Amino acid sequence: MTEPEATHRDERLRAIVEMVEASERPLAVEWLAERLSVAAATIRRDTAVLERQGAVARSWGRVGRPGGFVEQPIGERASQHPAEKKRIAEAAAKLVSDGSLVGLTGGTTTLAVARAIADRRRLTVVTNSLSIGMLLASRSNIRLILSGGEARNASFELSGPLSVSAIEAFNLDIAIVGVDGVDVRTGCTTYDHAEAMTNAALVQRAAKTVVVADTSKLGRTGFARICDVSDVETIITDDATSDEQVAEFVTAGVAVTRV
Repeated sequence: MTEPEATHRDERLRAIVEMVEASERPLAVEWLAERLSVAAATIRRDTAVLERQGAVARSWGRVGRPGGFVEQPIGERASQHPAEKKRIAEAAAKLVSDGSLVGLTGGTTTLAVARAIADRRRLTVVTNSLSIGMLLASRSNIRLILSGGEARNASFELSGPLSVSAIEAFNLDIAIVGVDGVDVRTGCTTYDHAEAMTNAALVQRAAKTVVVADTSKLGRTGFARICDVSDVETIITDDATSDEQVAEFVTAGVAVTRV
């Protein structure tokens, strides 16, 4: 980066922090991009840097003060980034062949994956997601195994010791994992500790792990750790993800597919 470019970026970072601190509510990435006359992808990269420094927090396309976010109910999340989630899900579905043993965590992107593989033959699907369970329960071509455990109304996921114990009984060909954040340093993370433990069990029982996450999740860190990025073979994300973000994961040994 040349000196003028670095100076301009530093000015933009300061402006973002000032606007976030002056606002009572989190600000949309698109709004910040319009105010600063740059692309939304630039704002995502800038705010990822600021989040690592502890200056801001990011969640679902918004930027706010550190500690200012709470988990959104799954019903609200379902309406966000639908086109990107559909493309990501279709790419993930290509990795699932007939007869596979598949683990699916909860989440709106993994629910889209479940829709994309619903017509496959002789699949066995192990999941802790009530939403995925409801979607696949009537499919005679799929053997469905729900993990059991305590249900969380924010995510419609089953979690806790009962869920972990059930998952540990199985061997899986592939685990397709939804996350609230994935970062090279802090790994794959989510909001809830019990959910993280359950998701980690799916990762540990799978021969291959694929993370499905739109670009808003990349570079973010949630409260509870699921696994390290070294446990992940592939991240499937959308085409708004920057070359710099991709290079960071590739350097860490993780393949990245943009769709």
